[in-house]
Amino acid sequence: MYKNTIVKIPSESYICGLTTSDLGRPILEKALEQHQAYIEALKKCGTDVTILPSKIEFPDSTFVEDTAVLTPKFAVISNPGALSRNGEIHEMEPVIKSFYETIYYIKSPGTLDGGDILQIEDHFYIGISARTNHDGAEQLKQILESEGYKGTIIPLEKFFHLKTGITYLGNQTIVVAGEFIDHPEFNSYQKIVVPPEEEYAANCIRVNDYVIIPAGYPVTRQKLNGAGYQTIELEMSEFRKQDGGLSCLSLRF
Repeated sequence: MYKNTIVKIPSESYICGLTTSDLGRPILEKALEQHQAYIEALKKCGTDVTILPSKIEFPDSTFVEDTAVLTPKFAVISNPGALSRNGEIHEMEPVIKSFYETIYYIKSPGTLDGGDILQIEDHFYIGISARTNHDGAEQLKQILESEGYKGTIIPLEKFFHLKTGITYLGNQTIVVAGEFIDHPEFNSYQKIVVPPEEEYAANCIRVNDYVIIPAGYPVTRQKLNGAGYQTIELEMSEFRKQDGGLSCLSLRF
């Protein structure tokens, strides 16, 4: 059950942020509208939403998930792998401290993006990606194990972040796409498989009684509804252009 969420308004510089996509330049006005709808969805799901103001110095800082890993007992401030994003953690730190007493830190040369971390009950899966290196992954694994959690490190083959292609819905059920469909680490879970043409929809988020999914992926929506989940669809076009998904836009705890 999530009680709190943290989001950050996209700044005017958002359109100049990092991306590997070829989907075109984001439209700021549209991004702001989509972000407001995201906030309203989090409220509908029953969370208290902390809304942080935009920061023009950090074009990608609306993707707050990458700055921290949050558990019920403690927080870990990450060390984002993109140099232009590293300063985001200094702004996020006092916000995290307002909610948590116990805080750990990922330290250089280790790098870690929160988008590479998937929690399934007491087990954390840590993706090795272009943004999270082995040093950062090992640091997080040691922190988690010191607190009684399990940690498994998973090198990624194609996905940008671990959570680009996998979501945990609760009740030992995962949404999976691409390289994770037959991945041996996830074979013990119930799977809702996303077809290749709807791969972007694998990054959805379970927030209390709802699963928030990107709009425009009818097969995935139908599978979720058929499995008994209530869904909220949100337009995500302007965030997809910057490699962003639904999970990237909030910290949930």
